[in-house]
Amino acid sequence: MDKKFLIDMLNKVKTDEIDIDTAAEKLSSISYEDIGYAKVDHHRSLRNGYPEVIYCEGKTKEQIAGIMEKLLEKNSNILGTRLDQQSYEYLKERFKDLEYHSMSRVMTLKVKEIEIKGKGEIAVVTAGTSDMYVAEEAAITAEFLGNKVIRIYDAGVAGIHRLLSKQDELRRCRVVIAVAGMEGALPSVLGGLVEVPVIAVPTSVGYGANFGGLSALLTMLNSCASGLSVVNIDNGFGAGYLASTINRL
Repeated sequence: MDKKFLIDMLNKVKTDEIDIDTAAEKLSSISYEDIGYAKVDHHRSLRNGYPEVIYCEGKTKEQIAGIMEKLLEKNSNILGTRLDQQSYEYLKERFKDLEYHSMSRVMTLKVKEIEIKGKGEIAVVTAGTSDMYVAEEAAITAEFLGNKVIRIYDAGVAGIHRLLSKQDELRRCRVVIAVAGMEGALPSVLGGLVEVPVIAVPTSVGYGANFGGLSALLTMLNSCASGLSVVNIDNGFGAGYLASTINRL
């Protein structure tokens, strides 16, 4: 339930299109709705400006469907992360307009047009093609939350000229998301090129001593570049959400 929905309903009460009892019934679950295995937070968009997002990993396909049904009753667009192919096949049978982005394992279901609220563009940059699965989670999240996103992929330090050729695009953005595995050097380089916040995302891409992304995470946490923040390993969603929040300021 977003602010527009609430205002529309109150206006209908004011103009006698709906009665007070009907409005009260609709508002009875404005805070959250307990469906046993989940407490669906309908109030989140009013508090934070963004609706609840479904983290699908660890949930059964039936549980995901149940949460989606409750969100749709409140006319909410739906974003779900870490959705596997089998669950998607099940959900697609129930929600015909569901879109699935297989690389990022993100699902989206839009029942209303997404309003662009970001004041500028967000750049999502990857060190390599292998990092794209995390980058796409970040990019799709940022777009779903009302931002314009530019993608600059496979532009890591192994061929720094690829990144330097994109400086004009990078410098017009209000936020940059840097996604890298291996040694995780890309965010430090970007931090020295732009004057806007850089959100670093370590990925689990790399050989044995990468330790599943730990080496990239430690590099980013120890960066000498200013204006750099770091999210957890493979957390493209967290980066896209944070970038959207910054871009609305």
